[in-house]
Amino acid sequence: MTPERFANQLARFFGDDARFSDKGGAQWEVRVPRDRCLPLLSFLRDHSFVHLAFVSAVDWPKDGEIELVYHLWSYEHRVHVLVKTRTEREKAWMFTAHRLWGQAQAYEQEIHEMMGVFFLGNPDLSPLFLHNWHDRPPLRKDFDSKAYSMKAYTLAGLGLAPDQKEDGDVPS
Repeated sequence: MTPERFANQLARFFGDDARFSDKGGAQWEVRVPRDRCLPLLSFLRDHSFVHLAFVSAVDWPKDGEIELVYHLWSYEHRVHVLVKTRTEREKAWMFTAHRLWGQAQAYEQEIHEMMGVFFLGNPDLSPLFLHNWHDRPPLRKDFDSKAYSMKAYTLAGLGLAPDQKEDGDVPS
């Protein structure tokens, strides 16, 4: 399949909603609004992009958005497609791709935990690593890991620091 033929198919089924670009080599990119992402993923799976290799997320705090990137592979055409969509940072959500590819569940679970994106329909968004976590998602760019560490892992941060004494009162 040529990039031109693929772009024509996308235009026929998704109109201006799917913005295609050829990244060179065997990598293509399709940007789509959130409400058209799941139909596009389904379309791609049904047109030989059967391998969901990974789902990743990028935080764009200045834009107030989180970008989700679905990495798909076609064994038939030997092409890697990146499907990109964005959601607002505050109350970020997306429809699950779990029903299309079972392994999407684990990728979405990790993105939920580390970036704070809720995936509607995902059967398990429980914490993988951060049990009892009560702070901003740790992979967001505005998360201050130093401040968090000082608060969570120092005696002063835990409110357990001994009272300050004069140098003469400190045992040697």
